[in-house]
Amino acid sequence: MRKDEILDRLAALPGEIGFYYKNLSTGETLGYHENELFESASVIKLPVYAVLMKLRDAGELDFSERLVCREEDKLPSCGALQYFTGEVSADIRTLCGLMISLSDNSATNLLLRRMGLDFLNEQFKAVGLARTHLERLLFDGEAAARGLENRIVPAELGALLEQIARGGFVSEAVSAEMLALMSRQQVKHKIPGYLPRGTQVAHKTGEDAGITNDVGVVFAAQPFVLCFASNRTDVPQAERALREIALCLYESCS
Repeated sequence: MRKDEILDRLAALPGEIGFYYKNLSTGETLGYHENELFESASVIKLPVYAVLMKLRDAGELDFSERLVCREEDKLPSCGALQYFTGEVSADIRTLCGLMISLSDNSATNLLLRRMGLDFLNEQFKAVGLARTHLERLLFDGEAAARGLENRIVPAELGALLEQIARGGFVSEAVSAEMLALMSRQQVKHKIPGYLPRGTQVAHKTGEDAGITNDVGVVFAAQPFVLCFASNRTDVPQAERALREIALCLYESCS
């Protein structure tokens, strides 16, 4: 599948599609609406995690601080906290692990409330995310009904992922820790779906009605960044295209 074939495949998908690719060995890039805003679903958890790691390294956030998840804080769908009975106390380190590896929505909202949306948006800009932003908590139906949505820009997340992959986000140690956690992501049917078994993919997914997103680093012989966002799409069709494109890029980088 050549570059023009990839672009044609993306253009044929229904809805709004964003795509960004960069080969970290050669510098080759390919984009499709990569600088536009897309509803993020759970992909917004990646920039939140990045900011928290930056603050921890600067001594501005203690990851041993404990937050309490009450019954009314527990959210459905993804994660583990919803299955615990009664109040649950967990430190920020644990909540980050749940947020990224299991995409835990309850853990994420605890962290969003602790930090504040406005503060996190300021910090997004400080790490190079000029337009990626938060507008509401997860599962806030009232805010969603008013049109408030968390949004990402594929190329911005691609640049962040490149920094992490090259060991340049905050420090080599912080970048390595982030890659290790992102590689334990449990939703594996998108970018990794058709890749050879055992291929390391450090990524974060997101999904909702008509939305399927995945952004990450694929550790082929020539590692590459791949960011895919789709809103108001046919989810099975979009995910099949993503898997096929990821495999094509993997083979071209091997």
